[in-house]
Amino acid sequence: MSSPRFSVCVYCASRTGTDPRFAAVAAETGRWIAAQGGQLVYGGGNNGLMGVMAGAALAAGARVVGIIPRSMVEREWAKRDCTELHIVENMHERKSMMAERSDAFLALPGGIGTFEEFFEAWTWRQLDFHTKPVGLLNTAGYYDSLLAFLRDGVQQGFMSQGMMDLLTFGTDVAPVLEGLVQSIRPGQMDLSQI
Repeated sequence: MSSPRFSVCVYCASRTGTDPRFAAVAAETGRWIAAQGGQLVYGGGNNGLMGVMAGAALAAGARVVGIIPRSMVEREWAKRDCTELHIVENMHERKSMMAERSDAFLALPGGIGTFEEFFEAWTWRQLDFHTKPVGLLNTAGYYDSLLAFLRDGVQQGFMSQGMMDLLTFGTDVAPVLEGLVQSIRPGQMDLSQI
């Protein structure tokens, strides 16, 4: 397997949600990364959107790097057939390794874990701890209210428009991922600042 052209960290749910479009988009994300010669970095789970996406990426020939805390291996049924599966001691190690192994970050639909990881990556970008692009895939309008809330944060003076401009977001897999990949710049995340 040749070296990947890029590496995308994707945050998403360990559940599939109620709308079948969520799983379809997770699979499409995995296939797109493979088709473009990329590598998927994700939370290492075999359930929900995580498992769907990783399975699709592997089936299409992508390198898949899973990173999962030891305490979650049993509960999430770690995806053992990842190209690389790293079992770490805690969430801080997991997120640090995911960030180090990635050139860009993308959030698909998910719950509080996905939200927390997405907001952390975006915050680090805003603080210049890294220069990696951050994206949000708004499948089936899942993030409509969040985006409205964020825009209200700008209107209320708690955020700048510049913070919003750091995000790549949209409703379709290819344009969002293309936007992220085209925005990748050389540069390392300095985890010593975090």
